[in-house]
Amino acid sequence: MLLRFRVANHRSIRDECELSFVSASAGDSVARATALRDHGQEISVLPIIGIFGANASGKTNLLRALFDMRDAVRTSFAEWATQPRIPRQPFKLAPASTDETTLYEVDLMLGANPVRYTYGFELSDERVEAEWLHAYPEGRRVVWFDREADRPDAEGGEFLFPRSGHDSSHGFLGKRDVLVSVTRPNALFLSTGATLNDPQLAALHRWFVDNLWMVTPGQDVKARSEWTQRMLSDPKRGKDYRKWLIELLSIADLGITGIDVDRETGEVALRHRSSDNSDLALDFVGEESLGTHSWFAFLGPMLAVLDAGTVLLVDELDSSLHPTLAAEVVRLFQNPKSNPRGAQLLFTTHDATLLGSAVLDRPLAREQIWITSKKTSGETELYPLVAVGPGDDEDLERGYLRGRYGGSPRVSVGEIARALIWIETERDREREAKAPA
Repeated sequence: MLLRFRVANHRSIRDECELSFVSASAGDSVARATALRDHGQEISVLPIIGIFGANASGKTNLLRALFDMRDAVRTSFAEWATQPRIPRQPFKLAPASTDETTLYEVDLMLGANPVRYTYGFELSDERVEAEWLHAYPEGRRVVWFDREADRPDAEGGEFLFPRSGHDSSHGFLGKRDVLVSVTRPNALFLSTGATLNDPQLAALHRWFVDNLWMVTPGQDVKARSEWTQRMLSDPKRGKDYRKWLIELLSIADLGITGIDVDRETGEVALRHRSSDNSDLALDFVGEESLGTHSWFAFLGPMLAVLDAGTVLLVDELDSSLHPTLAAEVVRLFQNPKSNPRGAQLLFTTHDATLLGSAVLDRPLAREQIWITSKKTSGETELYPLVAVGPGDDEDLERGYLRGRYGGSPRVSVGEIARALIWIETERDREREAKAPA
């Protein structure tokens, strides 16, 4: 389960930004209790965070940063050696940022008897400048390893491990010297250790491999639809997925009564109720609507994440879903009965109705709402709505659209139209000035 994410110097994010799933409200109805404690207080974790903000304010960059951290952990050992430089995207609007490191860090909760872990690293173009992994068994920090390039105290090289006492017995117990010797400067120690089958590091590495599924507007809906179709052909879970899909497709009021799956090809046909009350199967590719394709393509990743208890990243939740469906997706993750394995959803959106309206009861608690805004320097600023301090009875949708919390375009009513009218007026004047007397 994801507790916290920290990033700096990634695309439009220059200064450090931190996103937290940890609930600050004791007894919040949507937060999930955990076995973790902090200063004697039980830690509760939110199943959902929604990020609101204007176009180009950095919402997508935040999701991309988390996904890029995942890619780094998965690929640094096998692929970075073949590339001219470490793949990263520092902030470009300040030349000094190119020479500064890019930072990623996550706090996770792993294991049947949950333990909190903090893992992070800093990258330059040439190498891993720093990397660290700390565990918190029984709530007490234990350093598994700390890595720092050009460490002033070079007695132990760039890696430091606990030497003795409580920390060493609860810390990293793997073949340290062997793993250090084969870890390239431009590869993560975590990736190296997991590739060489260290059991402790493999468990954390597996979280990155299995988590952080990402759905974006730019992805091919056809490819995701085909992936959902393959789920239906899974001999282990296909029947379950079929039941879930039929129910969710029906809820969307698409007139669907069933699903046929060709055993040989895996192709799907959706059955619809006809005017004479019989079922009629339509060709999925040629006869189903774009709306059906979008919802069907979204359901595959969503059901897989709910089934596995992992994390789903969705950029622009409202781009392919009607506001009512988007709200139902949020409620699906919020409800412990429909989300019994503690899956999490992190999404971006422009849909202010999710903040509460006369049409939709607000599906998000206030502490689940985060906002991105862009400074005049082009940097992204990230903050929770509760930091702005809206009143208990305040209409959040109206307040957001009016710019009370930031994160909305600085455009006055009619400003775009006035700008175009001014341009046309200037053109008319130029034409009149050039016309012969």
